[in-house]
Amino acid sequence: MTAKNDTRLRRARRTRAKIRELGVHRLSVHRTAQHIYAQIIAGDAGHTVAAASTIEKVVVADLKGTSNVDAAKKVGALIAERAKAAGITKVAFDRSGYKYHGRIKALADAAREGGLEF
Repeated sequence: MTAKNDTRLRRARRTRAKIRELGVHRLSVHRTAQHIYAQIIAGDAGHTVAAASTIEKVVVADLKGTSNVDAAKKVGALIAERAKAAGITKVAFDRSGYKYHGRIKALADAAREGGLEF
């Protein structure tokens, strides 16, 4: 791994340790150069309750690309919809060590607009 990725993972570990103390569901985000992924993980057991990403045909149907802010907004809205269907309204946002900027911020804002609280 690169030093940049090691630093990101160190930040992510610190955040996840704090979220684990709280014991709440967490909205975890992962981004690559081509896609963005979001999943809600249960606080107690660590299993995935809901997930959404740009690799789903439902998401990319009317988008120009999968690695832009518009795609992130669509994933954020979809994860909020699926979380509400599973009965989850309050989560902790786990940005996985990424800066709260660009696609990460767009996904978070769309999830908030969709009804998730964090």
